[in-house]
Amino acid sequence: MADYKKKPDWFKIKLPTSTRFSKTQDIVKSSGVATVCEEASCPNISECWTQGTATFMIMGDTCTRACRFCNVKTGIPKMPPDSKEPENLAEAIKEFGVEYVVITSVNRDELPDGGSGHFAKCIRAIQEKCPSTLVEVLTPDFFANEKQIRNVVEAKPNVYAHNIEVVKELQREIRDPRASYANSLETLRTVKRIDRKMPTKSSIMVGVGETQEQVLQAMGDLRDAGVSFLTVGQYLRPTENHYPVNEFIHPDVFKFYEEEGTKIGFDYVASGPLVRSSYKAGEYYIKNMLDGGNGKEEGFV
Repeated sequence: MADYKKKPDWFKIKLPTSTRFSKTQDIVKSSGVATVCEEASCPNISECWTQGTATFMIMGDTCTRACRFCNVKTGIPKMPPDSKEPENLAEAIKEFGVEYVVITSVNRDELPDGGSGHFAKCIRAIQEKCPSTLVEVLTPDFFANEKQIRNVVEAKPNVYAHNIEVVKELQREIRDPRASYANSLETLRTVKRIDRKMPTKSSIMVGVGETQEQVLQAMGDLRDAGVSFLTVGQYLRPTENHYPVNEFIHPDVFKFYEEEGTKIGFDYVASGPLVRSSYKAGEYYIKNMLDGGNGKEEGFV
């Protein structure tokens, strides 16, 4: 196993220098709105905030699932989602002035609708208060429940994302037992059945013991589910209590995944050691629209 504290030379993070980054940081601190960018210590925070993209986490800080890679605390949330959160989130985003936001959440399996209705309220509040801001959602699997997924899709986010996280063969070992590869793929398929033109997105972590063949198979499965955008990034162990890093994948291998993903039909692939699920999210979406929208996706129903 690799030492999670010792990273190869290719792990270089750009230091934040822009005035836009500093302004966004100040607003985040004063607003009280939770950003995954800061809480997860994302290595791309400077790049994304400078480019006008930010990721926000809704529905609290306690997740009903316990994946071995994730540093979010687990348990049964004691409170329902904050009814004022959609309005407060939209107001904060308006003040941030970002062009593209990613809204994600903890799993809220204890809620009758899995929190899907709250997602929809957040999307609509942002659309009303910030009509020029593009919205991507990164949702739980909702146990592939069509009604719950429909709640989110019908709120019309610009991109619907859900992550398979790791290759099929490592799902049980790394993700919570209630999550599954099959459910994740079905969630993504269901989005396309409801709205065949909605761009979908998923992410794979590598460096946890997978083979290249398994990664390519997962990529193929995602394309078969109609997924539009893909990110592939290096897993980094949050603490010594989390799943260990098996190896640090060389940049040449990430380049190979990017090339193979493009060959099999993803609209865009972000693949690299520091790439995370929301990396350059706005850039990929906007480029896709400029390149002719979702024509590739219309065959997936």
